[in-house]
Amino acid sequence: MWRLAARDLLRRASIGRTWAAEVITIRETLVSSSLPSLDPLRDATQSNPFVPSHRFLSLESQRIESVASGDASSPVGGDHRGPSCHSEESRFTDASVNSVKIDDEEEGRNDGGGRKSSFLFDEDARERLPEENPTTETLGNQIEDNPSEGVIDNTFEEPIERPLDDGAENEIEGTLESPLVVSEEQVQSVLSILQSTSDGSIESSLDGIDVDLSEEFVLRVLGEPHIMTQSLVAFFKWASTKTELTKKATAIELLVCALGVNLRKNDAYSLWDFIKESMEKDKSSVSTKALNELISVFRRLGKARAALEVFNKFDDYGYDRDPDTYYFTIDALCCRKMYDDAWLLCEEMLNLGKLPGGQKIGQLIVYFCRGGRAKDAHLIYLMAKEKNIQLPKSVVSFLVSSLCRDDKTVHLGEEILNDFVGDARKYAIKPFSSVIRGLCRIKDLDSAKSLLLKMVDMGPPPGNPVFNSVINGLSRTGKLEEAIAMMRLMETRGLRPDVYTYTVILGGFAKNGQMDEACKYFSEAKQRHSKLTPVTYHAMIRGYVKLENYDKAVELLNEMKEYGVSPTTDEYTKLIQSLCKKALDWKTAEKLLEDMKKNGQRLDGLTSSLVAAVKELFEEEVNFGSESIEVPS
Repeated sequence: MWRLAARDLLRRASIGRTWAAEVITIRETLVSSSLPSLDPLRDATQSNPFVPSHRFLSLESQRIESVASGDASSPVGGDHRGPSCHSEESRFTDASVNSVKIDDEEEGRNDGGGRKSSFLFDEDARERLPEENPTTETLGNQIEDNPSEGVIDNTFEEPIERPLDDGAENEIEGTLESPLVVSEEQVQSVLSILQSTSDGSIESSLDGIDVDLSEEFVLRVLGEPHIMTQSLVAFFKWASTKTELTKKATAIELLVCALGVNLRKNDAYSLWDFIKESMEKDKSSVSTKALNELISVFRRLGKARAALEVFNKFDDYGYDRDPDTYYFTIDALCCRKMYDDAWLLCEEMLNLGKLPGGQKIGQLIVYFCRGGRAKDAHLIYLMAKEKNIQLPKSVVSFLVSSLCRDDKTVHLGEEILNDFVGDARKYAIKPFSSVIRGLCRIKDLDSAKSLLLKMVDMGPPPGNPVFNSVINGLSRTGKLEEAIAMMRLMETRGLRPDVYTYTVILGGFAKNGQMDEACKYFSEAKQRHSKLTPVTYHAMIRGYVKLENYDKAVELLNEMKEYGVSPTTDEYTKLIQSLCKKALDWKTAEKLLEDMKKNGQRLDGLTSSLVAAVKELFEEEVNFGSESIEVPS
C-alpha cells in the first residue's frame, strides 16, 4: 500500500513545480524568523532518525485519503497537517517576498476544528494547475531507483492534495505484480490421493481431478512432509508431463530434501534410480546440491558403496564436484571404516583445493586419527592451515595426541604446538602433556626438558603429571641429579611432589644400589604423605634384595602394614623366591607363607613347592652331614 501512496505523493509533488521557487523563498523566510514549522509531520520525521522514510510516506497517504473522503474527525485527515490553503490566489498574489504576510487566523496551527483545504474542492483552481503529470511507469521507476524521492523536499511547504480518479488508480494497480495464489483446497485433494493410493494408480487418480497445475503448485506439494517416496516421485513424473517446469532442478532438489530425512533403504535406491533417469534425459534437471543431499542420505543409511556410486556419476554426466560432495562421500566411507577409499578421495580434494568449512575438515581429521592414520590427518591439517581455515581447538588437540601415540610422528605433534598462541596456548595443557610424554617415551629427554621449561616461561602452566613424566624419564636413564632438580623446580612453583614423584626418584637410586640416597627420599616421602603405595615399598624391597639384605627387606614388608599398606601377592612371592634361592632361609620364607594365609592371600603352587623343597634339603643335610645344598633356579 505504501508504494501506491508514494507514487501518489510523487505525482502531487510534481504538479507544483511552477510555484516551487516562491514556496522556497517563503519557507526560508519563515525559518529565519523562527516561526513554527509549516509541516510538523515532516519536520518530526526528518528530526527523528529512527522514523523511516516509508513511514512518512504512509502517513502522508493516509492524510490525503482522509482529506479526499471528507473525514474531519480522522487524526490524520484533520488539520494536523499545518496551515490551510484557502486558494491559490490568496497565497501567491504578491510576487514580492517581503510583502508576504502570514495571518495567524488563516495560517495558524490546528485548533482541532478539522478545517479542510478549500483548494481541493475549487474547480477554478484545478483548471489553473499545470498539466504536467508524469506517467505511472515513470513514477514506478523513480520509486524503485530512489525510495526516498516520494518524501517532499524540505523547501516545500506541503504537497498539493488531489485525490486520484478511478482511471489513474486502476492504472497504478495494473503495474503491480500479484503473486500466484495456490489453491489450498486443490493441494489437499492431491495430498489425499498421494496418501491413500499405493497400488500404482496414482497417475490415473490425479487425471481425475481438476487442478490448476503450476510450478508453484508442484513445489507446494513436494514440500509437504509425511508422503511416501514412491507417491511423491509418481506425482513429480505426472506433473512433468502435464506442465513445463522451468525450475525442474529446484523441484528435484526439494524432492530429495523432503524425502531424505526419514528415507528407508529401498526408497533411497528408488529415488536414486529416478534421479539417474532424469539425468539421462536432461542433465540440467538435477543440481549438484540434490546429488550431495542424496550422498548424505546414503551416509545416514550406512550405504557407503551407494554414496561412492553417486560420487562417481559426477564424471559420467559432467557435473562439477563442490567441497560438500567430497565431504559427504568421505564421511560415508569413514563411517564404514573404508579408510583407504576415503583417503583416495581426500587426496583428490586436497589437490584440487576444494576444502569444506573448518567444522567439516575437523571431522575428517578426527575420522582419520581414529582409523590409525594420524599422519594422513596431519596432511589435511597442513592444507587447512595453508588456506587459512580455522579449525576447532579440540580437533587440533586430538590430532596432537594421536600423533604422539606413534614414536615416528611425535615430532610432528611437537611442531603443531607452535600454532597455539595467546589464550589458545594458555589452555592447551592436554596437547603439551601428550608431546612431553611422547618425547620421554622415545627417550628424547633433552627436547622434553626444553619444552617443559618453555611451558614454565610461556605457558600453559605445567602440573604434576607433566613434571612426573620428565622426572620419570630422567630417573630411568640414570640422570638422577637432573630429576631431583626438576622436583625442586616443582616446589618453587607451588606444586607438591606426590608419592609417584618420590617413588620414581628413590626407585632410580635403589636400581643403582644407592640405598642410602633411596632411604633419604623414602623418609621424606613418609613425612610429607601419610600413606604410601605398594609400589614405593616394592622399589625399596627390591633394592635391599639386590644387595642381599633380606632382613631389611622383611622389615620393610612388615612396616607396610603399620602405614596401612597391604603387601600384594607379588611382593610376597618375589621375596619368598629370593629367600629360598639365594639365602636358603626356608624358615623366614615359611613365616611369610603363614602371613599370606592370614591375610587371605594364596601363594602359587610353584613357589610353595620351592619352599618345601628347600626345607627338605636342609633336613637331609642335618641327617646325612657333608653334602652341600644346591637349589635349582
